[in-house]
Amino acid sequence: MHLVYPAVLAALLFCTGIYGVLARRNAILVLMSVELMLNAVNLNLVAFDVWLSRTAEEKLHSGQALTLFTIAIAAAEIGIGLAIVLAVYRGRGTSDIDKLRDTAEGHETDGPDGTDGNNGPGGTHGPDGTHGSDNPGDPDDNGTEPPAAKKAEATA
Repeated sequence: MHLVYPAVLAALLFCTGIYGVLARRNAILVLMSVELMLNAVNLNLVAFDVWLSRTAEEKLHSGQALTLFTIAIAAAEIGIGLAIVLAVYRGRGTSDIDKLRDTAEGHETDGPDGTDGNNGPGGTHGPDGTHGSDNPGDPDDNGTEPPAAKKAEATA
């Protein structure tokens, strides 16, 4: 078999993996695309090992040994990656990478149900446009009581 066939197949697999990493928004599909890229590298390692062992009469098969090492690393990577994706999905309610990136950068404060933990979408705002209560030290207050009721509670 010629070296061109596995090399072209590996290039196609690698390009498909790059497309999947760059174009997909689902974290699991991105992990699958990374696996495609690793398998393309493994195919190249084995193909070049076979090609070089024919020309150099080498019996070491270092390409195949590196392939086994890469497979072991890829198995560990996919196990840890899936555990992280499942934990993030349980916590955030989505595995969309764009939404996760926005929450990590602090652009979006919505939880998995579309609220930010207060009474409604976007929470409540006080009369002066501020978020939450008039008293910043009050963790239980979300700005829903009228100011007269707050003063009555403070004097009681």
